[in-house]
Amino acid sequence: MTSKPETPLLDTINLPADLRKLEPKQLRQLADEVRAETIDAVSTTGGHLGASLGVVELTVALHYVFNTPDDRLVWDVGHQAYPHKILTGRRDRIRTLRQGDGLSGFTKRSESEYDPFGAAHAATSISAALGFAVARDLSGGTNNSIAVIGDGSMTAGMAYEAMNNAGSMASRLLVVLNDNDMSIAPPVGAMSAYLSKLVSSRTYRSLRHLMRDLAKKFPRPLETAAARAEEYARGLVTGGTMFEELGFYYVGPIDGHNLDHLLPVLKNVRDSEEPGPVLVHVVTKKGGGYPPAEAAKDKYHGVGKFDVVTGAQATAPQGPPSYTKVFAQSLMAEAEKDEKIVAITGAMPSGTGLDLFGDTYPDRCFDVGIAEQHAVTFAAGLAAEGFKPFAAIYSTFLQRAYDSIVHDVAIQSLPVRFAMDRAGMVGADGVTHQGSFDIAYLGCLPGIVMMAAADEAELVHMVATAVAIDDRPSALRYPRGNGFGVEMPAKGEILEIGKGRVVREGTKVALLSYGPRLEECMKAADDLAARGLSTTVADARFAKPIDQALVRQLANEHEVLITIEEGSIGGFATQVMHYMALQGLLDNGLKFRPMCFPDFFIDHESPAKQYELAGLTAADIVRTALSALGREIAETPVRA
Repeated sequence: MTSKPETPLLDTINLPADLRKLEPKQLRQLADEVRAETIDAVSTTGGHLGASLGVVELTVALHYVFNTPDDRLVWDVGHQAYPHKILTGRRDRIRTLRQGDGLSGFTKRSESEYDPFGAAHAATSISAALGFAVARDLSGGTNNSIAVIGDGSMTAGMAYEAMNNAGSMASRLLVVLNDNDMSIAPPVGAMSAYLSKLVSSRTYRSLRHLMRDLAKKFPRPLETAAARAEEYARGLVTGGTMFEELGFYYVGPIDGHNLDHLLPVLKNVRDSEEPGPVLVHVVTKKGGGYPPAEAAKDKYHGVGKFDVVTGAQATAPQGPPSYTKVFAQSLMAEAEKDEKIVAITGAMPSGTGLDLFGDTYPDRCFDVGIAEQHAVTFAAGLAAEGFKPFAAIYSTFLQRAYDSIVHDVAIQSLPVRFAMDRAGMVGADGVTHQGSFDIAYLGCLPGIVMMAAADEAELVHMVATAVAIDDRPSALRYPRGNGFGVEMPAKGEILEIGKGRVVREGTKVALLSYGPRLEECMKAADDLAARGLSTTVADARFAKPIDQALVRQLANEHEVLITIEEGSIGGFATQVMHYMALQGLLDNGLKFRPMCFPDFFIDHESPAKQYELAGLTAADIVRTALSALGREIAETPVRA
């Protein structure tokens, strides 16, 4: 058990206005105390530690130089914003990170005026900050607009779309490129810091402007040659030619952990009156200042609770395997038999289990970066040449590639297999990572096959089934977390497309489950049986095509039919209702009730609590059945 770190200087800081009262020489101590506080807080809550540690000095410098919140500070993704939260009036709640009713693990507009833009998906910051900048110009304001974007997010096309737009405009915009893993950065040292300070200064930029005006007096070829010579000379020294070509004034690279380098450059940029966007290239170390994080393979990107002294993370009791691991192992087993199987992920190899696949099949595993749209069309190209691509992308991240799914995969009926991890509630990662909409947004596409695993054994079979579907796209969804501990099959069996299964037979109430709520349906059936209501439980397996024969049987032979799914309105229940309406199965007194996610967003909590809030527990299923039958709803607890 470690004691809470001593933070005498940080204790005097509640808001950035307090920070700006300090002398520059005090900021080193403050940064050290913020780092210690961040480490201690995340050791008790878990969270995105490495990214936050990498930007401690940068966070202190930005709030010291800029007049936040009037100056808009937009963090890309937001998982590096823990030091920002500590310095912006939320320190007293920092140990509620990612807990129910606590602070979000990302930036969130409703949480603080210092979070002008909410985030959790990558590469949105430059677009949003440009929006703030243009809104300021249209309103006649004078405040600054700053985007802080990591090198990982710079693999996403949206960042370059925003830069291309910004580079063609005269709006003042500052983009801070937080480079903690890129190879484009030359060595950072005293000379680099001096040059960065020089080229960001008003004197240099005024002289540069004067020389450009002077060059215009020369014949056109000489003018062009002079401009290019200056630009490429700077590019060779600083590595910023690419950004200059996009229309940005480039400054850097500078040491993002050295406040003596950061402060003068940021002040120069702040005080510049020259219009147009500026990019400051800052080099940092993910996990910086905490040896266990610096030494870790993933730099402690996401951690559970851990020991501050040793860095050892608390281990959960051994239980059933995670769905992610089951998917990876199943795909590897199939790939051993079929050399045409390839796997694609968008910067989430460990999150999707493809790090395991890549270790075994490095030539058949592709991490394309945070570029989901490209990942899908890349997979489509592979499928068009007879390969069997699995695009393993979180449900919530796949949303970013929807046009590619429609235009490049579905219309061409290419057999891309979408493996959607994090389907359903995701606990502490909250609403931005919840896989709520894929059943609806994929279910409207002609020809696609959609599957959801009720348990980890079913996932094994669905991976094998996806391999066999070679004439159209398919998608399988599965949740975050561990399975139920069911007996695992020796190998995956190919399921009959569009065929569900009855797991318990009854006569009064029918529960038709799509996905992991099958376990809750079984508990509900036990409770209903104890109340004298014979209940059928069926696992749909497929949302498209639905098992029409099964739906017809359940509708004709029961008084009540309830569908249960871990997704939004417009999903599985819509497929079932549409079929029943067209077939007249709703015309003869059937009491049909769809159960899905409610029409509001559910914040970070434990998954169990989130499903309670969603109204998808066994008790909720029982209440729905009793209500449909017009019976009084007793408070009798559902039996475990």
